[in-house]
Amino acid sequence: MATAGNRLHPCLLAVAVLVSGFVPCAAPLAIAQSSAAYTPAAANLEAREWFQDAKFGVFLHWGLYSELGGSGSAGVAEWIMNDNKIPADKYERLARFFNPTKFDAEAWVRAFKDAGARYIVITSKHHDGFAMFDSKVSPYNVVRATPFARDPIAELAAACRRHGVKLFFYYSQLDWHHPDYFPRGRTGRTSGRPETGDWQKYLNYQDAQLRELLTQYGPIGGIWFDGWWDQQETPMRDRWRLERTYRLIHQLQPAALIVNNHHQTPFPGEDYQTFERDLPGQNTTGYSGTATIGRLPLEMAETMNGSWGFNLTDDQYKTPKTLVRTLVGAAGRSANLLLNTGPMPNGEIQPENLETYRTIGAWLKANGASIYQTRGGPTAPGDWGVTTQRGKTIYVHLLRDHGGRVVLPIQAPVASARLLAGGAPIPVAPRDGGVELSNLPPLGNSWDQIVELRLR
Repeated sequence: MATAGNRLHPCLLAVAVLVSGFVPCAAPLAIAQSSAAYTPAAANLEAREWFQDAKFGVFLHWGLYSELGGSGSAGVAEWIMNDNKIPADKYERLARFFNPTKFDAEAWVRAFKDAGARYIVITSKHHDGFAMFDSKVSPYNVVRATPFARDPIAELAAACRRHGVKLFFYYSQLDWHHPDYFPRGRTGRTSGRPETGDWQKYLNYQDAQLRELLTQYGPIGGIWFDGWWDQQETPMRDRWRLERTYRLIHQLQPAALIVNNHHQTPFPGEDYQTFERDLPGQNTTGYSGTATIGRLPLEMAETMNGSWGFNLTDDQYKTPKTLVRTLVGAAGRSANLLLNTGPMPNGEIQPENLETYRTIGAWLKANGASIYQTRGGPTAPGDWGVTTQRGKTIYVHLLRDHGGRVVLPIQAPVASARLLAGGAPIPVAPRDGGVELSNLPPLGNSWDQIVELRLR
């Protein structure tokens, strides 16, 4: 993910796909370049619908960088190898100390499911090049290079299957460690690698690791790429062989969803569009200025504090109220919220983050009917709030003081209106080409006052 300056944010890979879309690793596939347009499989379209219904996911940034705790600077965390100019051969030593003995995949998944999350995205490889899974094509991985000697991705995938939570894999296309990542991009230039390399060989290595992720862990939800912004050459689509890589993924698992955090309008082969720290249509971070919102499913990725990876001193936590309202704002724009936490190096989730997830889970337990399986409602988001809709039910989410009266440009005839909390009836009448809700109780300390409208 983008953390500071011109850096972009790291994201995860998606798991959890329909079993019928999974192709076992024993089946060889010939991946050929072609200019044919991408036509999603039926299983893929079904997975997109599921994704739009899910509305809430958990993002996990966890790797060798977690051991350094962000080096005391908000936003560094997973970028510490680049930002602190750590040579690759020195950074490799972190693997000798990575031993997260408190890691409990079952506890993680239970906590996130209780929070109301329907899917998890975890970093399988970040920009530092270290694989957090059992990669046969590189010894630089958590099983072979650390005293932990276990595959946390495999354990997490098994726990997700047991609990009906979909798993996505974040995979960084750029790599500060691999010798064939050459020519060097905008970042990772102080890693001490020789100024030589074979770019096509690196892309083959990338695709080999993706093949592993798609064949070693059962059906997955998808792959979360973190953008190819590190390389400035054009055309980017040809430079990165996107068409070939995307075809590999869809051939191995047709239902797997592909997203790429490149901050541009989606490319052919991508199945949903993600926004970094901004709701769709907003651009407070500067990352979404060139992105056109299309018809694909949407997602917003956000941090709890200022960091994606574990940071010892970054206490700039957003309140549960702010995060719930962000979730509501995303739902009102037909988007999901992917809320990040950086697990600690011992394998535990930060306790303050767990408490926030519990609070969000309690709110969703009471109000989830207005979020899950909805799409953005008939009224555009405004300072007053948003609307969501499922069938003939519209949920009006009031997020600002309203003085007891709200007029909304809803054209369809409304049969009834009531508060979702408690069910008290709300007077509703035609007004100014829309409908007026009146006698609304004060917003008070409510994070989101929800009125349920039933259409005729």
